[in-house]
Amino acid sequence: MAADYYDVLGVKRQASEDEIKKAYRKLARQYHPDRNPGDKQAETKFKEVQEAYDVLTDKTKRAQYDRFGRVGPDGGFGGGGQTFHWGQAPGGGFQEMDPGAAAEIFSQIFGAGGGGGMGDIFGQANRQRRGRRAAPPQDVESEITIPFNTAALGGSVEVRVDSKVINVKIPPGINDGQALRLQGQGPNGANLVLKIRVQPHAYFKRQGNDLILEVPLSMAEAAMGAKIDVPTLDGTKLTVKVPPGSSSGSRLRLRGKGIAGGDQYIEIKVVVPPVADGPGRQLMEEFAKLHPENPRANLPWA
Repeated sequence: MAADYYDVLGVKRQASEDEIKKAYRKLARQYHPDRNPGDKQAETKFKEVQEAYDVLTDKTKRAQYDRFGRVGPDGGFGGGGQTFHWGQAPGGGFQEMDPGAAAEIFSQIFGAGGGGGMGDIFGQANRQRRGRRAAPPQDVESEITIPFNTAALGGSVEVRVDSKVINVKIPPGINDGQALRLQGQGPNGANLVLKIRVQPHAYFKRQGNDLILEVPLSMAEAAMGAKIDVPTLDGTKLTVKVPPGSSSGSRLRLRGKGIAGGDQYIEIKVVVPPVADGPGRQLMEEFAKLHPENPRANLPWA
Protein backbone atom coordinates (compact mmCIF):
# COMPACT_ATOMS: atom_id res chain seq x y z
CA MET A 1 0.00 0.00 0.00
CA ALA A 2 1.34 3.46 -0.94
CA ALA A 3 2.34 5.67 1.98
CA ASP A 4 0.02 8.47 2.99
CA TYR A 5 1.38 11.74 1.56
CA TYR A 6 0.62 13.64 4.76
CA ASP A 7 2.49 11.03 6.79
CA VAL A 8 5.41 11.17 4.36
CA LEU A 9 5.83 14.92 5.00
CA GLY A 10 4.89 14.62 8.69
CA VAL A 11 2.06 17.19 8.52
CA LYS A 12 -1.63 17.19 9.43
CA ARG A 13 -4.29 16.84 6.76
CA GLN A 14 -5.35 20.42 7.49
CA ALA A 15 -1.79 21.74 7.00
CA SER A 16 -1.40 25.00 5.13
CA GLU A 17 0.66 25.29 1.95
CA ASP A 18 3.42 27.10 3.88
CA GLU A 19 3.57 24.27 6.45
CA ILE A 20 3.81 21.72 3.65
CA LYS A 21 6.60 23.65 1.93
CA LYS A 22 8.53 24.03 5.19
CA ALA A 23 8.29 20.30 5.90
CA TYR A 24 9.32 19.48 2.33
CA ARG A 25 12.43 21.66 2.40
CA LYS A 26 13.59 20.07 5.65
CA LEU A 27 13.11 16.50 4.40
CA ALA A 28 14.51 17.22 0.93
CA ARG A 29 17.74 18.46 2.47
CA GLN A 30 17.88 15.46 4.81
CA TYR A 31 17.39 12.79 2.14
CA HIS A 32 18.96 14.54 -0.91
CA PRO A 33 21.15 12.07 -2.89
CA ASP A 34 24.13 14.45 -2.68
CA ARG A 35 24.09 14.13 1.09
CA ASN A 36 23.51 10.37 1.01
CA PRO A 37 25.62 8.99 -1.88
CA GLY A 38 24.90 5.34 -2.56
CA ASP A 39 22.11 5.16 0.04
CA LYS A 40 19.20 3.55 -1.83
CA GLN A 41 16.86 3.92 1.15
CA ALA A 42 17.52 7.67 1.30
CA GLU A 43 17.03 7.90 -2.47
CA THR A 44 13.64 6.14 -2.20
CA LYS A 45 12.63 8.40 0.69
CA PHE A 46 13.64 11.48 -1.31
CA LYS A 47 11.42 10.38 -4.21
CA GLU A 48 8.49 9.80 -1.83
CA VAL A 49 8.96 13.27 -0.33
CA GLN A 50 9.10 14.84 -3.81
CA GLU A 51 5.96 12.96 -4.92
CA ALA A 52 4.05 13.98 -1.78
CA TYR A 53 5.10 17.61 -2.25
CA ASP A 54 4.03 17.65 -5.92
CA VAL A 55 0.56 16.40 -4.99
CA LEU A 56 -0.12 18.40 -1.83
CA THR A 57 1.00 21.75 -3.29
CA ASP A 58 -1.28 21.36 -6.30
CA LYS A 59 -4.84 22.36 -5.32
CA THR A 60 -6.49 20.10 -7.89
CA LYS A 61 -4.33 17.08 -7.07
CA ARG A 62 -4.70 17.62 -3.35
CA ALA A 63 -8.50 17.83 -3.55
CA GLN A 64 -8.55 14.65 -5.65
CA TYR A 65 -6.20 12.91 -3.21
CA ASP A 66 -8.26 13.99 -0.16
CA ARG A 67 -11.41 12.63 -1.84
CA PHE A 68 -10.20 9.43 -3.49
CA GLY A 69 -6.94 8.69 -1.65
CA ARG A 70 -5.12 8.53 -4.99
CA VAL A 71 -4.11 10.86 -7.80
CA GLY A 72 -3.45 10.58 -11.53
CA PRO A 73 -2.74 7.11 -12.96
CA ASP A 74 -3.85 5.29 -9.81
CA GLY A 75 -6.96 7.19 -8.79
CA GLY A 76 -9.70 9.61 -9.84
CA PHE A 77 -9.94 10.41 -13.54
CA GLY A 78 -6.46 9.73 -14.94
CA GLY A 79 -5.20 10.11 -18.50
CA GLY A 80 -5.63 7.77 -21.48
CA GLY A 81 -4.15 4.27 -21.17
CA GLN A 82 -4.67 4.31 -17.41
CA THR A 83 -7.10 2.41 -15.17
CA PHE A 84 -10.46 3.91 -14.34
CA HIS A 85 -11.89 2.91 -10.93
CA TRP A 86 -15.58 2.15 -11.22
CA GLY A 87 -17.87 1.31 -8.31
CA GLN A 88 -16.97 -1.34 -5.74
CA ALA A 89 -15.86 -4.84 -6.48
CA PRO A 90 -17.13 -7.82 -4.55
CA GLY A 91 -15.33 -8.14 -1.26
CA GLY A 92 -14.51 -4.40 -1.10
CA GLY A 93 -12.08 -2.17 -2.96
CA PHE A 94 -12.53 -0.75 -6.43
CA GLN A 95 -13.33 -2.62 -9.60
CA GLU A 96 -10.85 -1.65 -12.30
CA MET A 97 -11.97 -0.94 -15.85
CA ASP A 98 -10.12 0.12 -18.97
CA PRO A 99 -10.72 3.81 -19.78
CA GLY A 100 -11.98 2.96 -23.27
CA ALA A 101 -14.64 0.63 -21.85
CA ALA A 102 -15.59 3.21 -19.26
CA ALA A 103 -15.96 5.83 -21.97
CA GLU A 104 -18.21 3.49 -23.95
CA ILE A 105 -20.49 2.95 -20.92
CA PHE A 106 -20.70 6.69 -20.30
CA SER A 107 -21.51 7.22 -23.97
CA GLN A 108 -24.37 4.73 -23.81
CA ILE A 109 -25.78 6.23 -20.62
CA PHE A 110 -25.31 9.93 -21.28
CA GLY A 111 -25.01 10.00 -25.05
CA ALA A 112 -21.98 10.48 -27.27
CA GLY A 113 -22.83 13.93 -28.56
CA GLY A 114 -22.01 17.27 -26.96
CA GLY A 115 -19.67 17.98 -24.09
CA GLY A 116 -19.31 16.09 -20.88
CA GLY A 117 -18.46 12.69 -22.40
CA MET A 118 -15.81 10.45 -20.94
CA GLY A 119 -13.37 11.44 -23.69
CA ASP A 120 -13.72 15.09 -22.66
CA ILE A 121 -13.05 14.20 -19.03
CA PHE A 122 -9.89 12.28 -19.92
CA GLY A 123 -8.80 14.98 -22.39
CA GLN A 124 -9.20 17.76 -19.81
CA ALA A 125 -7.24 15.75 -17.25
CA ASN A 126 -4.42 15.24 -19.73
CA ARG A 127 -4.37 18.92 -20.66
CA GLN A 128 -4.29 19.92 -17.00
CA ARG A 129 -1.44 17.51 -16.36
CA ARG A 130 0.57 18.86 -19.30
CA GLY A 131 -0.09 22.44 -18.15
CA ARG A 132 1.28 21.86 -14.66
CA ARG A 133 5.00 22.03 -14.15
CA ALA A 134 6.92 20.08 -11.56
CA ALA A 135 8.56 22.05 -8.78
CA PRO A 136 12.10 23.03 -9.84
CA PRO A 137 14.89 21.21 -7.98
CA GLN A 138 16.56 23.11 -5.16
CA ASP A 139 19.96 24.71 -5.68
CA VAL A 140 22.91 22.52 -4.73
CA GLU A 141 25.70 24.26 -2.81
CA SER A 142 29.34 23.25 -2.80
CA GLU A 143 32.72 24.79 -1.93
CA ILE A 144 35.92 24.86 -3.96
CA THR A 145 39.41 26.17 -3.21
CA ILE A 146 41.32 27.91 -6.01
CA PRO A 147 44.90 29.23 -6.30
CA PHE A 148 45.57 32.87 -5.45
CA ASN A 149 46.73 33.66 -9.00
CA THR A 150 43.58 32.15 -10.54
CA ALA A 151 41.41 34.31 -8.29
CA ALA A 152 43.45 37.41 -9.13
CA LEU A 153 44.01 36.95 -12.85
CA GLY A 154 41.03 34.73 -13.76
CA GLY A 155 41.10 31.32 -15.39
CA SER A 156 39.24 28.04 -15.23
CA VAL A 157 39.10 25.13 -12.79
CA GLU A 158 37.64 21.65 -13.11
CA VAL A 159 34.82 20.61 -10.81
CA ARG A 160 33.44 17.06 -10.58
CA VAL A 161 29.67 16.79 -10.20
CA ASP A 162 28.53 13.19 -9.75
CA SER A 163 30.06 11.38 -12.73
CA LYS A 164 30.76 14.41 -14.92
CA VAL A 165 33.53 17.02 -14.92
CA ILE A 166 32.71 20.62 -15.77
CA ASN A 167 35.03 23.55 -16.43
CA VAL A 168 34.18 26.57 -14.30
CA LYS A 169 35.30 29.98 -15.56
CA ILE A 170 36.72 32.14 -12.75
CA PRO A 171 36.38 35.89 -13.38
CA PRO A 172 39.46 38.05 -12.61
CA GLY A 173 39.49 39.60 -9.14
CA ILE A 174 37.06 37.22 -7.44
CA ASN A 175 37.22 37.43 -3.65
CA ASP A 176 37.38 34.76 -0.99
CA GLY A 177 33.82 33.93 0.10
CA GLN A 178 32.13 34.96 -3.15
CA ALA A 179 29.82 32.48 -4.91
CA LEU A 180 29.31 31.48 -8.53
CA ARG A 181 25.87 30.22 -9.67
CA LEU A 182 25.99 27.71 -12.52
CA GLN A 183 22.60 27.34 -14.19
CA GLY A 184 21.50 23.71 -14.50
CA GLN A 185 24.95 22.24 -13.81
CA GLY A 186 24.07 20.46 -10.57
CA PRO A 187 22.69 16.93 -10.08
CA ASN A 188 19.37 16.25 -11.85
CA GLY A 189 19.51 19.64 -13.60
CA ALA A 190 19.61 21.70 -10.41
CA ASN A 191 21.55 24.95 -10.23
CA LEU A 192 25.03 24.60 -8.75
CA VAL A 193 26.19 27.31 -6.32
CA LEU A 194 29.96 27.27 -5.76
CA LYS A 195 31.40 29.12 -2.78
CA ILE A 196 34.93 30.24 -3.55
CA ARG A 197 37.84 29.82 -1.15
CA VAL A 198 41.17 31.39 -2.18
CA GLN A 199 44.50 29.90 -1.16
CA PRO A 200 46.94 32.38 0.42
CA HIS A 201 49.93 33.50 -1.65
CA ALA A 202 53.49 32.74 -0.63
CA TYR A 203 54.49 36.43 -0.46
CA PHE A 204 51.73 38.69 -1.81
CA LYS A 205 48.98 40.02 0.44
CA ARG A 206 45.72 41.37 -0.93
CA GLN A 207 43.96 44.55 0.15
CA GLY A 208 40.93 45.03 -2.07
CA ASN A 209 42.41 45.08 -5.57
CA ASP A 210 45.85 46.19 -4.34
CA LEU A 211 48.79 43.89 -3.66
CA ILE A 212 51.28 44.35 -0.83
CA LEU A 213 54.81 42.95 -1.12
CA GLU A 214 57.05 43.25 1.95
CA VAL A 215 60.70 43.83 0.93
CA PRO A 216 63.57 43.75 3.46
CA LEU A 217 66.38 46.33 3.12
CA SER A 218 69.73 46.58 4.84
CA MET A 219 70.52 49.67 6.90
CA ALA A 220 72.93 50.85 4.22
CA GLU A 221 70.34 50.41 1.44
CA ALA A 222 67.69 52.22 3.46
CA ALA A 223 70.04 55.05 4.39
CA MET A 224 71.75 55.61 1.04
CA GLY A 225 69.07 54.36 -1.33
CA ALA A 226 69.26 51.36 -3.66
CA LYS A 227 67.92 49.65 -6.74
CA ILE A 228 66.18 46.34 -6.06
CA ASP A 229 64.41 43.74 -8.21
CA VAL A 230 60.89 42.79 -7.13
CA PRO A 231 58.39 40.21 -8.52
CA THR A 232 54.95 41.07 -9.90
CA LEU A 233 51.79 38.97 -10.04
CA ASP A 234 52.18 38.01 -13.70
CA GLY A 235 55.62 36.50 -13.04
CA THR A 236 57.81 39.31 -14.39
CA LYS A 237 60.33 41.26 -12.32
CA LEU A 238 60.75 45.01 -12.14
CA THR A 239 63.67 47.11 -10.92
CA VAL A 240 62.55 49.60 -8.29
CA LYS A 241 64.53 52.59 -7.06
CA VAL A 242 64.43 52.99 -3.27
CA PRO A 243 65.02 56.61 -2.24
CA PRO A 244 67.65 57.40 0.43
CA GLY A 245 66.36 57.58 3.98
CA SER A 246 63.55 55.04 3.51
CA SER A 247 62.12 53.79 6.81
CA SER A 248 60.34 50.58 7.72
CA GLY A 249 56.66 50.79 6.81
CA SER A 250 57.13 53.26 3.95
CA ARG A 251 55.63 52.18 0.61
CA LEU A 252 56.51 52.51 -3.05
CA ARG A 253 53.69 52.18 -5.59
CA LEU A 254 53.73 50.28 -8.87
CA ARG A 255 50.70 51.56 -10.80
CA GLY A 256 48.40 49.01 -12.41
CA LYS A 257 50.36 46.00 -11.18
CA GLY A 258 47.67 44.88 -8.74
CA ILE A 259 44.42 42.99 -9.34
CA ALA A 260 41.91 44.12 -11.97
CA GLY A 261 43.56 47.53 -12.39
CA GLY A 262 44.69 47.92 -8.80
CA ASP A 263 48.23 48.82 -7.71
CA GLN A 264 51.13 46.90 -6.21
CA TYR A 265 52.86 48.37 -3.16
CA ILE A 266 56.42 47.68 -2.05
CA GLU A 267 56.46 47.90 1.74
CA ILE A 268 59.91 48.58 3.17
CA LYS A 269 61.22 46.59 6.13
CA VAL A 270 64.63 47.73 7.37
CA VAL A 271 66.69 44.87 8.82
CA VAL A 272 69.01 46.05 11.58
CA PRO A 273 71.92 43.76 12.46
CA PRO A 274 73.24 43.49 16.02
CA VAL A 275 76.42 45.55 16.54
CA ALA A 276 78.97 44.10 18.95
CA ASP A 277 82.01 45.84 20.41
CA GLY A 278 84.74 46.47 17.89
CA PRO A 279 85.25 48.44 14.67
CA GLY A 280 81.61 48.08 13.66
CA ARG A 281 80.36 49.72 16.80
CA GLN A 282 82.89 52.52 16.50
CA LEU A 283 81.69 53.21 12.98
CA MET A 284 78.06 53.30 14.12
CA GLU A 285 78.96 55.73 16.90
CA GLU A 286 80.75 57.97 14.43
CA PHE A 287 77.73 57.75 12.11
CA ALA A 288 75.44 58.79 14.95
CA LYS A 289 77.63 61.82 15.67
CA LEU A 290 77.66 62.84 12.01
CA HIS A 291 73.88 62.41 11.67
CA PRO A 292 72.35 63.32 15.01
CA GLU A 293 68.58 62.86 15.11
CA ASN A 294 65.74 62.02 17.51
CA PRO A 295 62.99 60.17 15.57
CA ARG A 296 60.62 60.51 18.57
CA ALA A 297 60.96 64.27 18.88
CA ASN A 298 57.68 65.14 17.13
CA LEU A 299 55.50 62.42 18.60
CA PRO A 300 52.47 63.59 20.63
CA TRP A 301 53.70 61.85 23.75
CA ALA A 302 57.32 63.04 23.48
